[in-house]
Amino acid sequence: MTAATIAPTRLRLGLAALAVSAFSAFGTPAYARGPDGIADVAEKVIDAVVNISTSQTVEAKGGGSNSMPQLPPGSPFEEFFDDFFKNRRGPGGGSKGGDNGPPKKTNSLGSGFIIDTSGVVVTNNHVIADADEINVILNDGTKIKAELVGVDKKTDLAVLKFKPTKPLVAVKFGDSDKLRLGDWVVAIGNPFSLGGTVTAGIVSAKNRDISSGPYDSYIQTDASINRGNSGGPLFNLDGDVIGVNTLIISPSGGSIGIGFAVPSKTVVAVVDQLRQFGELRRGWLGVRIQSVTDEIAESLNIKPARGALVAGVDDKGPAKPAGIEPGDVVVKFDGKDVKDPKDLSRVVADTAVGKEVDVVIIRKGKEETKKVTLGRLQDPDKVQAAVKTDEPAPEKLVTQKALGLDLAALSKDLRARYKIKESVKGVVVTNVDANSDAAEKRLSAGDVIVEVAQEAVSSGAEIQKRVDQLKKDGKKSVLLLVSNADGELRFVALSVQ
Repeated sequence: MTAATIAPTRLRLGLAALAVSAFSAFGTPAYARGPDGIADVAEKVIDAVVNISTSQTVEAKGGGSNSMPQLPPGSPFEEFFDDFFKNRRGPGGGSKGGDNGPPKKTNSLGSGFIIDTSGVVVTNNHVIADADEINVILNDGTKIKAELVGVDKKTDLAVLKFKPTKPLVAVKFGDSDKLRLGDWVVAIGNPFSLGGTVTAGIVSAKNRDISSGPYDSYIQTDASINRGNSGGPLFNLDGDVIGVNTLIISPSGGSIGIGFAVPSKTVVAVVDQLRQFGELRRGWLGVRIQSVTDEIAESLNIKPARGALVAGVDDKGPAKPAGIEPGDVVVKFDGKDVKDPKDLSRVVADTAVGKEVDVVIIRKGKEETKKVTLGRLQDPDKVQAAVKTDEPAPEKLVTQKALGLDLAALSKDLRARYKIKESVKGVVVTNVDANSDAAEKRLSAGDVIVEVAQEAVSSGAEIQKRVDQLKKDGKKSVLLLVSNADGELRFVALSVQ
């Protein structure tokens, strides 16, 4: 007998009475039904949701009779044909003896929605990326060629424009900031080429950062979203768009109830700029930032740990003339609290170029306010690969041991050995104890310690003297400002115990 079967009858009767009481008080149990408004929402907005069809000319591989037919990603037959032709071709999937055929057109399908009855459509950038031709397919099957207005790769959004042949239905954006966990949402799109599919679920999480981009702040939902839903709208029960369905997490490729949508607050700002300029014009502060760990917070006398730590300031950026320096911690920007570096990145990017804003920083334990006129963020910086050269013969070094590091004064030979720029000043690390806190924090030979406890240093002896003083003062850690060979700075907190 199990524990359930031998439970006292009185207890079972009591639970039954409780269940009946709950049923009588509230009617149908909440888990047995969803909200009443889903059908009304679907009926109201369905004609504003469109399918996005794209075609792209690609070089054919392994032509001939054994070639796999071109199917739109997410087609129900894609997996079947993929397995079938791989088995016929053998390992690698190549055709038997066939040369590459002529270029072929491949098709893909996604989703989008109309935001203006003049024919303006919002979708994901990845739905239309590299397409030679884009078509919008209305809910009644009408297919119309569309033109690209603009894209933003960082938020994966795109705006299209087409000439309507009849009156259109458009939807408006709602306020994603008003969403609460557990609110019901409705997704409509084109999963697996099944246009006009309506699914419903709840908001599972807000402001979700999944490290897919610099401005991640997704709405997470368990509404069923699959391949082909990309670019489609996520509605609240008022029929307002509160997100753009963008990606899912799934080991199998199908929905497991973890989907992500770009919140409407982000979408509105991006779409407005794409319609106005055809590109994004984001604000730029001109600083490199990092997280404020508990150790760093303790070293800087910041309680609790919060904000974005300025690790470097661009000489040509807006922060420099405003007086912002490495070691400052930004805790508020333009009246908005900054809890971590992601917060600062998002709020700066969303702020108009040329606007003068107040930036509240903590410097040496005290708050200060700086006025900054934002610049414009340019396209990603070009990464220059370091040119390898033969290392000079090792020199005899005079080193000082401290914090698990071998330290030496910068010399011409050491600059050449580690390719350290002339602009970098400080004490160079020549070796790191593998069992030290420094190794765990990823310090390595060639790094240069610029400051200790926010004071410049030029020798290993100075560093040891500062560490000894911090120990006497009862500090648990020491804050180092560390530069790499190219002059890029970061803060590292090391234990002094």
